[in-house]
Order: sequence, then structure tokens, then C-alpha cells
Amino acid sequence: MSLASVPSSSHALTPYGWDSHWESAFAPYAGQGLVPGRVVRVDRGQCDIATADGVVRADTAFVTPHDPLRVICTGDWAAVDTDGNPRYVRACLPRRTAFVRSTSSQRSEGQILAANVDHAIIAVPLSVELDLGRIERFLALAWESGAQPLVVLTKADLVPDPVGLSYLVEDVETTAPGVQVLPVSSATGEGVDVLAAVIAGGTSVLLGTSGAGKSTLANALLGEDVMAVQATRDVDGKGRHTTTTRNLLALPGGGVLIDTPGLRGVGLWDAGTGVGQVFSEIEELGRACRFHDCAHEAEPGCAVLAAIEDGSLPERRLDSYRKLLRENQRIVAKTDARLRTEILKDWKRKSAAGRAALQAKRGGRAR
Repeated sequence: MSLASVPSSSHALTPYGWDSHWESAFAPYAGQGLVPGRVVRVDRGQCDIATADGVVRADTAFVTPHDPLRVICTGDWAAVDTDGNPRYVRACLPRRTAFVRSTSSQRSEGQILAANVDHAIIAVPLSVELDLGRIERFLALAWESGAQPLVVLTKADLVPDPVGLSYLVEDVETTAPGVQVLPVSSATGEGVDVLAAVIAGGTSVLLGTSGAGKSTLANALLGEDVMAVQATRDVDGKGRHTTTTRNLLALPGGGVLIDTPGLRGVGLWDAGTGVGQVFSEIEELGRACRFHDCAHEAEPGCAVLAAIEDGSLPERRLDSYRKLLRENQRIVAKTDARLRTEILKDWKRKSAAGRAALQAKRGGRAR
């Protein structure tokens, strides 16, 4: 009996997330003499893969597609040929989830950061002022990936006042409806055990900007100093990229953690559903608007604007919602000709309506 057919509960890869789902997905490759493994790191056309016999180095030449979203990534499950030297990845198993952002280039490409993730941990440092807009951006990508977001407020020991800390947690909870917000201090251990319990049942990706304390938090969860740590600058709380590659690590208390480099830019990538999830209260209000296509700008009977007026909806939330929707629409339009046509038609319609309103205001006098 091959190791791939061993019950998933006793499989050597169980600490890396192997289960009956992956056993079934790998079945077609078992008869080809290939072995299952999980990608723990990718580096210049090669990757480290955790197999039942340990971590092996393998070449990815056979699974290097033109689509950047299909390249092999940390967190992928693979079918590996371990007979020769070098070893080769022959196939990647279909992904359950994928965390994708847009690249900083002008080529309108997406970049996959992690695959097969159950929890997206968004690390937000309390050493600097909260950037609620950035949190919303991370949350939109997390929801779109199919993972469950979790906001971790790191360096909580820097806010010793319990009342002040509770207000910060409340601010983020308002920004992240339906998401657990957990203050954590790697220095004192506060909240680390709670976080470890939450993520013990699956794979988590650790996301955030440089200086957010991700590597320190990863070490706290691992119980040892595996990830290098650098000090942040006092002037702005920013740090250098301590982590330069995405690394997958099995946690001693169960679960798998993918640590990632600090992200300077977090561009949306076809994240319309994720944006709607982040701003669920605005989408819910929008269903009560008089017009089904209400833009929440100046239309009569707009429930969203009414909520702004009575103070139940912060204007900052609406501004952020509009900004992310516009950004996401631009990204999608770059690769969707039909949507580009619809956007152009909508722009022409609004321009014509604006000209008509201006002419009516002037008493019908044409210029």
C-alpha cells in the first residue's frame, strides 16, 4: 500500500494539512509513482516541498504556466517525482482558496501570495496610528480569497490602558463586520494562546506591512525563534523586510502558518465580492434605496445618504467603499472588454445627464 493511500488521519503529512480531500485529489497521480507534498517555499524556479520522507528540493519547470495566477505558490499541494536528481513537480492539485493581489507593475497582472488558506491573519501594529482604510483593503482581499479573515492587533503591550485598548478594538470591529479582532502581545504573551487555538484547525497566512510584528508573532506561535526579526524605526513605526520569501511552517499546537514579507502596496484584484463583504452594512442599506441602481451620491430616497445624515453610518466608511469599488472596477476593466464598454456607456450617460441638468438650471439657454 502506497503512503498516499494511508488514512489521512495517520498520514505523515497530516501536520501540514493533509486530509481526505487532498487524498482524493491526489489519487490520479498515485499510480504514476509520484508522491504528494506541500510547497513550503518557492525560490527562483525551484521549491522546497514537505513530503512524507522530509523536505525535498524540486524543480518547477513542468508547472510554469504563462498565467501568473497559476504559478506554483507556497501552500500548494503537488505531485512530485522524487526518483531522479533533480526532482520535479509534475502537477499542482486544484486549489481550495487563493490569496491574490494586483502587482505594482503596469501590466495589469495578479500575484498569488498564498494558496489553500483557511484563515487570513491581518497583523495591525498598535505602535502607530490605526489606518482603517488599509485594514479594509486587506479585508476585501481576504474575503475574496475564500479564507476567513482575522484582525490581530499586535504590540498590544504598548497600550497599557485597558479602556484605551478596548476603544481601539471597537474601532477596528466597526471597520471589520463579522471579523474577530484580537489584541496580541508577543512580548508578554497576551492573546497568543487564544490566536493559536483559533488557527489550530487549518492553514493561516500572516499578512501586514513591514514593522507590523509578523515575524515576532510567528516566533511566538512556533514557540521558538525561527523567523528573523528586525527593529522598526521609531519615527514612523516602519520596518525593513525581515521576511523576504513566503514560508510555510507547521505549528506545534496544530495548524499551519504561512509567513509573508511586509506588503508596501495592497492592490485589489477582482475583489468585488470581498469589497461588498467588508462594507456589508452599506450594501444592506443600499437595498432600501428608492432606485435599484442608486449611486449613493445625490439621488432622492437614498438610504445610505440618510444613514450619513443621521450619524448611523460614518462618512469615512462610504468614502472608503466608493474608493475601493472604483479601484476594483478599473482593475477588472483592464482585462474585461465588455466591462470597459459598460463603463464608457455609463460615463457618457452621466455626462449627458449632467449637461441636461446644467442647461435646465440656466433656464434652457444653450451655450
